[in-house]
Order: sequence, then C-alpha cells, then structure tokens
Amino acid sequence: MKVFGIAGHSGMGKTTLLERLVPALTARGLVVSLIKHSHKSIEIDRPGKDSYRLREAGCQEVLLLGDERWALMHELRGASEPPLEYLLDRLQHCDLVLIEGFKSGGYPKLEVWRAALGKPTLWPDWPGIVALATDGEPPPWPEAPEPAPRVLALTDTEAIVQMVVGQARAR
Repeated sequence: MKVFGIAGHSGMGKTTLLERLVPALTARGLVVSLIKHSHKSIEIDRPGKDSYRLREAGCQEVLLLGDERWALMHELRGASEPPLEYLLDRLQHCDLVLIEGFKSGGYPKLEVWRAALGKPTLWPDWPGIVALATDGEPPPWPEAPEPAPRVLALTDTEAIVQMVVGQARAR
C-alpha cells in the first residue's frame, strides 16, 4: 500500500481534482482508496434512521450493510482523533491511498492552489509538498530553506497522475 496526499485551502478544487485522478488511476489497474480529514463535524447518517438513532443512543460503532455498500461509523465521543496510521490500518489492502488533510503527515503531497482565491500557498509550512497544481502562473514563493516544489497545470491530469504514481510512498 502506498500513500499520497492532496492538500490545499478550502475551495481550491481538491475534490474536483480527485474526481479526475481516481478514474485515471483506476484505469491503470490500481485499486485506490481515500481518507479525507475534515475539521468540520461530519454527518453521513440522517436523523430518524435506525442507525442514527442507535448511534445517538450510545453505540460506539455502527456498521451498515446494504445491497451495494457497507459503512462503519465510529463515534469519538470526546476522544482524540486517531492518527493517520491507525486509520490506514483499518483499510482493506489497496495499491494507493489518497489522503486529503492530515497536514502534519510527512508523506508526499500535491498542493492545489488557485491565485484567484487570494490565499498563500501551504508550502513551505506543510511537510511533504513535492508539487503544486495551479490554474495559472506559479505563486510568488516565500523564501524557504528548500527548493520550491514542481509546478503542474491543474488541467493536466496525466502529468499529475504520473507524478502521484512516481512519488507515492510505501507505508
């Protein structure tokens, strides 16, 4: 199993890029999984449904199985968020895990950056950023002790796929 991250401020287009990358990676015969970290409270269940009611009643975990998928929900109930390694251990074997979030992780990452949003790059403050995908000119890089990451066109899916496959790190 190899890991590679997609990073960027909210609204930069990380999910849109992932929607193009995943089919391109699976077309190469790779089994791809994803871990997405959100700083918001996520809700994948709906009030009134049995699983929601039983989670609210106090279940630590609820596993749903249907005709087309299954999902395991785990309630933290005030406990600390588990580290990335813990979550990776819970995934079934795959070739590549794409990770969105977990900024402190030292695994390789691609930063998605759009000048129009007026936000600075995450590089060099986030570890592991090896490339930056943008829809325009490269950003004005801050001074840093390390060389700036490679710049790719956000629309060049094939170049991004090649970079991801080449830079993904075995865990």
